[in-house]
Amino acid sequence: MNYQFIQAFENSPEPVLKEINKDKYVMELFHGPTKSFKDYALQPLGAIADKRLEEIGERGLVIVATSGDTGSAAIQAVKDSKNIDIVVLHPHNKVSEYQRRQMTEVIQDNVLNIAIEGSYDDCQQIAKTLLQENAFNRRVVSLNSINWLRVMGQTAYYVWLTKQFTNPINISIPSGNFGNAYSAWFGRRNGLPINEIFCASNLNDVLTRFIASGTLEPKETMPTVAPSMDIQIPSSLERLIYDLEGDTSSFYDQLQNEKLATLNEDAAKKLQSIFSSKSFDDEMILKEIKDFNKNYDWIVDPHTATAVSEKVSFTSNLPVVGVATASPEKFSNVISSVISSFSVKNSENTEDYIVCRSDSSVVENTIKEYF
Repeated sequence: MNYQFIQAFENSPEPVLKEINKDKYVMELFHGPTKSFKDYALQPLGAIADKRLEEIGERGLVIVATSGDTGSAAIQAVKDSKNIDIVVLHPHNKVSEYQRRQMTEVIQDNVLNIAIEGSYDDCQQIAKTLLQENAFNRRVVSLNSINWLRVMGQTAYYVWLTKQFTNPINISIPSGNFGNAYSAWFGRRNGLPINEIFCASNLNDVLTRFIASGTLEPKETMPTVAPSMDIQIPSSLERLIYDLEGDTSSFYDQLQNEKLATLNEDAAKKLQSIFSSKSFDDEMILKEIKDFNKNYDWIVDPHTATAVSEKVSFTSNLPVVGVATASPEKFSNVISSVISSFSVKNSENTEDYIVCRSDSSVVENTIKEYF
């Protein structure tokens, strides 16, 4: 396998760990080619998929749903492959301009960007439907966290992180689709000295409510200044529910029939013994960005701001690591509203993408016409 993907990271693939005050740290995961934590799993996963398809002599079709960061990371991972075509579904007008341009300015024959008139949850459901139906008469591959290697790739940096400390640590993670938090949980379950996991959310507080009550009740998705967390049905949560209850069928049957579902009492207690959460509205997020800059002379993106907030709390007095998931450059329009000196000019290259209504059949036909 070609390990050239390692060179896509600034200086080294190792994360950057910084201490901001006593027993409080930030782990920066945005020094890859697309400036988000998604690069850590998708760069190697793209190389693995490319190599495997080459070995079996097939051309694969990758279908990816994104709330903003996965799409560009997946494109960068496979765009130069001779064995892969990639389709990326993003919610139309619901990602930052920087995020959109990272995807849509990649104009190549093997790359198709589709903007779905709906939410990220709609994109995710369409991707799952197309993966299940496999109507393309070719091998279809997922680079979303449906793919177990995504979880393993993200767990790797938690292995690295825990080796930087002599004692167990608490971790605070901006959480939308729950993939990053699940990777931390998976590491903990397999012996990593991670004590508690804090999941920060925005106005789309489905995870916060779930952790507090044990009941999953999705509501309508609301647009926020932290768009990568604008999710109501966290896909990777299903794995956690399986770990807690040993089964997911009854839980998700209840969710489909009643629009909510509740963990059994033992599972809820176990969940709450490890996870905690808080939601931040837009005003709170903007204040966190401003305060963090004032206190530490450091600019963080809207998602990271929720994880490094002074409002993050744990029951144990251990070192706390906030996870910085994206570069502030990707959200300059938000940050500049509270830090006037911060400005990033978006590129103005030609974009190429198709707008589709939220219908899997329409998307399927669009893909077939393109490839």
